Amino acid sequence: MIIVLRPGAKTTEKKHIIKKMKEMGFQTMVSEGLERTIIGLIGEEDLLRTLPIEAMPGVERVMQVLKPYKLVSREFKPADTVVKAGNVRIGGKKIVVAAGPCAVEDKDSLLHIGKEVKKAGAVILRGGAFKPRSSPYAFQGLGEEGLKYLQYVREKTGLLVVSEVMDTRDVALVEDYVDIIQIGARNMQNFNLLKEVGLAKKPILLKRGLMATVKEFLMSAEYILSQGNFNVILCERGIRTFEDSTRNTLDVSAIPVIKSLSHLPVIVDPSHAAGKWEYVSALSKAAVAAGADGLIVEVHHKPEDAMSDGEQSLLPKTFSAMMKELKPIAVAIKRTI
Repeated sequence: MIIVLRPGAKTTEKKHIIKKMKEMGFQTMVSEGLERTIIGLIGEEDLLRTLPIEAMPGVERVMQVLKPYKLVSREFKPADTVVKAGNVRIGGKKIVVAAGPCAVEDKDSLLHIGKEVKKAGAVILRGGAFKPRSSPYAFQGLGEEGLKYLQYVREKTGLLVVSEVMDTRDVALVEDYVDIIQIGARNMQNFNLLKEVGLAKKPILLKRGLMATVKEFLMSAEYILSQGNFNVILCERGIRTFEDSTRNTLDVSAIPVIKSLSHLPVIVDPSHAAGKWEYVSALSKAAVAAGADGLIVEVHHKPEDAMSDGEQSLLPKTFSAMMKELKPIAVAIKRTI
């Protein structure tokens, strides 16, 4: 349920309402809009219906949120959320691009790739220090050493850093090194992990699960917001279907659907959707045209030697060419890249 305050409601009135609701045992979440403030309430709704909330000073009306995801919904926050990470804004007019290798392999190659993707227009460096692999015998990542390499490249290039966390025990460690914490597709419904990153102070990049519906995806985001972290970026990365000509099937329709249901920014991972580098550019163009707020793309200077996902990684020169091709599409929808 949400309490909509009147335009110009006093700060003292807002504080009084929040204090009263907390005394009744409700968790409160505040959304400050340009015209109105909305207070979201989490708790026993049957009790709320018996309270004369609309009689309280500053209250315009009380509304029930019909969606099972409350804080994520447009009902709770009609305006788009812009997630801030360092000097980067995700969800605004500018389409933000993150790029880099699937896995952090060594410091020198990571620095080389970082310089190349920044030159092409990326503002965030992606790279996995902890790697969830289908085979237990495949390269699992460098762990904290890999995080240190990401930090080193950030210092040398000015790029922000996004990397995945897989275990609740590693959240604090990863948060110390990165600017954005990633939750991978395989962990989208790892609810203990979602609650743990919900307590983090860094933005969270949440990837859609391999077989998750949009509703399930948004419910996972709700776990994070319910712990107090509203800086969540949703990532469509393709879902598993009967089609086997690509690694996954990019659900382009999820972009406008999610944007109609939720205020959170949506980015797209065309690399994991395609599974083959030659399709990445086309899927990136489709994502931008459909309204994505950003892209996260795999780039490697020697894909044939990559320790993870080389077949879907773009060469730096191919990535640079793609970035140039995306610009007129962004302009056509009144955005920049």
